[in-house]
Order: sequence, then C-alpha cells, then structure tokens
Amino acid sequence: MSLRIEIKEAPQEADYQAILAPLIDYNQAQIGLAQAEKLALLIKDETGNTQGGLYAKVFGQWLFIELLVVPEAARGQGVGAKLMNKVEVLAREKGCQGIWLDTFSFQAPDFYLGLGFSIFGELKDYPVAGHNRFFMQKRFDS
Repeated sequence: MSLRIEIKEAPQEADYQAILAPLIDYNQAQIGLAQAEKLALLIKDETGNTQGGLYAKVFGQWLFIELLVVPEAARGQGVGAKLMNKVEVLAREKGCQGIWLDTFSFQAPDFYLGLGFSIFGELKDYPVAGHNRFFMQKRFDS
C-alpha cells in the first residue's frame, strides 16, 4: 500500500468521519466500547426557546461535559449547580465512575472546584498568553 499525506485546510464533515471511523473500530477491538451516548439538559425560556444548558457524552464509564452555558441573566442564581447536580445523577444512573470536563481560566474553574471537581491537567497560555485551559474531574465514591 502506498500512502501520502495531504493537507486540507477546509476539511468537511466527511473528512472528519473518515478519520474517526478507523479509530472507533480500533477502540472497539481494544476495549469493546461503542460510540458515545449523547445527552443534553436544556434551559428553556417561557416561550420554549433554548437559552442554554448542558451537552454531554457518556463513553465507557465516564461522562464528559462538552458544553455548559447558563444565560447571563440567570448566572449566580444556582441554575448551573442544578444542571451539574442533574447530570451527576444521570451519570451515576448510567454506571459512570465520574465526570470530566475542560474549562478556561476566564470561564468557570472556581465553579467546578466548588462542586468537588479537581484539576488533573493544565495547558498554560491557551488559547492565548495569560489564560489557561484546565482539565477537571470528579470521581464518584465507590
């Protein structure tokens, strides 16, 4: 087999899926896991429009929080904590051993620390100098 590397500066969804498919196959062969199970907790306004929420994926025995947004007008009122409590209940029901996420220094690391998360990794000066990206986890007691 002859292979070459091609740079594609505007990749399409099909390019992403072409790279992802063999990785999923390999992972399944190694640990028997299928694709991630997605879930969302939506914050709706009085007209039913989504104003924020939480988007997560369960893969193996971990729940990964990909997105968490509380509308600015609702910040500081416990809405974020309610979302996190609800997703923790869901994670436990699904047999997860914990939750992990990433956040930036200008976002909400203190919020997550206050909920019992710990930092397990930090990328300094990302996305720009003076800011950091934190990788956080909360393991459940067995």
